[in-house]
Amino acid sequence: MLITKSIKKFIVFKDDTILDALRKIEENHSRLVFVLDYNGALEGIITDGDFRRWLTLNNTFELGALVSSVMNMDFVSHSIEEDRGKISASFANGIEIIPLTDGSGRLVAIAFQRDEGIQVGGHVISDNSPCFVIAEIGNNHNGDIDLAKQLVDKAVEAGANGVKFQMRNMDRLYRNKGKTTDISADLGTQYTLDLLSRFQLKNNELLDVFDYCKSIGIVSLCTPYDLDSLRILENYGMEAFKLASADLTNNELLEALVATGKPLICSTGMSTEAEIKRSVNFLQRNGAQFVMLHCNSTYPTPLRSVNLRYLSRLKEISGSPVGYSGHERGYIVPVVAVALGARIVEKHFTVDTEMEGNDHRVSLLPQEFKEMVNQIRQVEEMLGNGGERSISQGESMNREILAKSLVINQELKAGEIIFREMIEIKSPGQGVQPYHLETLIGKKAQRDFLAGDYFFESDLLEKRILPRNYSFHRPFGIPIRYHDFDELVPSSNMKFVEFHLSYRDMEEDISRFFNCPQNIGFAVHSPELFKADHILDLSSEDPEYRTRSITELQRVVDITRQLKQYFPKTTRPVIITNAGGFNRARFVSKQQRPAMYTKVAEALDKVNSEGIELIIQTMPPFPWHFGGQSYHNLFVDPDEIVEFCSKTGYRLCLDTSHSQMACNYYKWSLEEFVKKVAPYTVHLHIVDASGIDGEGVQIGQGDVDFINIGKVIDRLIPDVPFIPEIWQGHKQQGAGFWTALEFLENRIS
Repeated sequence: MLITKSIKKFIVFKDDTILDALRKIEENHSRLVFVLDYNGALEGIITDGDFRRWLTLNNTFELGALVSSVMNMDFVSHSIEEDRGKISASFANGIEIIPLTDGSGRLVAIAFQRDEGIQVGGHVISDNSPCFVIAEIGNNHNGDIDLAKQLVDKAVEAGANGVKFQMRNMDRLYRNKGKTTDISADLGTQYTLDLLSRFQLKNNELLDVFDYCKSIGIVSLCTPYDLDSLRILENYGMEAFKLASADLTNNELLEALVATGKPLICSTGMSTEAEIKRSVNFLQRNGAQFVMLHCNSTYPTPLRSVNLRYLSRLKEISGSPVGYSGHERGYIVPVVAVALGARIVEKHFTVDTEMEGNDHRVSLLPQEFKEMVNQIRQVEEMLGNGGERSISQGESMNREILAKSLVINQELKAGEIIFREMIEIKSPGQGVQPYHLETLIGKKAQRDFLAGDYFFESDLLEKRILPRNYSFHRPFGIPIRYHDFDELVPSSNMKFVEFHLSYRDMEEDISRFFNCPQNIGFAVHSPELFKADHILDLSSEDPEYRTRSITELQRVVDITRQLKQYFPKTTRPVIITNAGGFNRARFVSKQQRPAMYTKVAEALDKVNSEGIELIIQTMPPFPWHFGGQSYHNLFVDPDEIVEFCSKTGYRLCLDTSHSQMACNYYKWSLEEFVKKVAPYTVHLHIVDASGIDGEGVQIGQGDVDFINIGKVIDRLIPDVPFIPEIWQGHKQQGAGFWTALEFLENRIS
């Protein structure tokens, strides 16, 4: 449950018009508004359903009619003071939003049925969200507005989601009006007052910095240390507020902060658990949106005092997500805090730890902060979503190699009974898993078996997926190996095949498989892996490695020329290749990529491709190679692809799975991706994808919107041939391919 006091866009008054209500519903995207009298008392509710009912019951549709004529007075509401458990219990039967009123019936807050948490700018901070990382600049600008903006820039470069500053009215805040000459003040206070008097930015300078943050797209936060500062920040339009540890017990400031209706991030340093509970109760009673940060206000905090296990207790106390505000040296503690559930991390940030001021001593330098953010993101990847256990793409690949399968030890005709003594458990794991053994016993075989054949998923079904002739306006084919050709090609009306060569296939005598010309076209997919673990990379910085890659690709071209004599219908076959650009450890910088593209172009030009067209496939960000997953840098970004193709004249194989994963990772639109690369696309791999590294997924089971993308492809890339490149689609006599073609027949012409 999320409670907010920002209710302006959810309310209309009883003398407003139905049109006013519809505009508010359009604005708030929540399908309802609440109707108030002019004292703020809640009188009714209007949902989009109420509006539709009003339309059906009236012969004339007067949008200028008063909202009171359409509002529903039968609705669920609660007091803002009511127990949160009782409020949560009311979310049922389609109720997603509940109005909360004060003792006079006035609407003061709204409860939403969604994850506990807050929203700061465009960032949702909840138990299921990525960690929101704050660079605590505070007064580390040392009173220099230019340094403040430089720190903001460096925080953005380091991956911070937000930057935080401080605002004080020294005259109002301190008992001695902030006088640095007060000899009665103790040493610590004198030192602090001296720093603050010299190193604070003026209020208008701080607001200028906040404007700068907006201009470059980072969230700005500020800690108001007094009511005057809060008024200035609220008038400015601050999106959320940070409460300093020193003010967690300051109910006067807390009440004023809650009254803004803005989200609050509250540090708990220097407070006892009893005081934390008291403040949490105060915030909950008043309907605040808040997150509590575990904090130890020692500079620097000894590791023995950090007590990260308190995060779980703090979450239990607050009933909301929690975070961590750290003052220890280094960045390992915040990283561990994220592993233990912190959804906000706040860490001091500076460009020089030797500058005057005690905050600099416990601050991270930009490169250290960047490394902290990188490690936080890696921890989040490791944590996953905690959902049902599924097999990753890498595990699926290894399962094929390392697991065991059920195989038949004799010939068997379709219709004959399968008995236990016919079934054996053998490696590798390309058939069904051994636990299916009992299911097979006693079933009738749906196909003919030879001794040693695998049992497949289709053998467990009552009805097998069978190939047929398909209707497409463009040429279609399937991926194939030499040994699959005679079994799969006669099954359907495909126009061509795409040979997916392995480095072992390159050693074969082609005449062993073909002894006469075939009445079908062909294409070739170059291997990525060659002997001795060599993965093709035309962009390698190692000249010897790059030379071998060129040599191997030339061998693929030569084999393709040999295939032409058996497939004369194709006069200029295409070879689809992954040109390289992977890195085992990380992504390279954007500045490094142009030189890599140049190496690819130079390498391709060294290949004698007369009579053949080399085309490059679009790539995912995290491809799977034998030996593990890599970071891919080239032919992932559509703008870079377009630039390469326009400069060099090379054309593309658009792989929808690869490109969907790139779009998922970089938050791009696949539709826009396709529009950009369409003019250079001469071949299609149509296949689904899941997440950022689940490639080769059966069509319709992943993230690709094939209805929409099918329309775009039909409009912009008509007549271009395609294959359904389903991972392991050749198994079960091509069942994966036939399933995909059934799905695509009504979605791609």
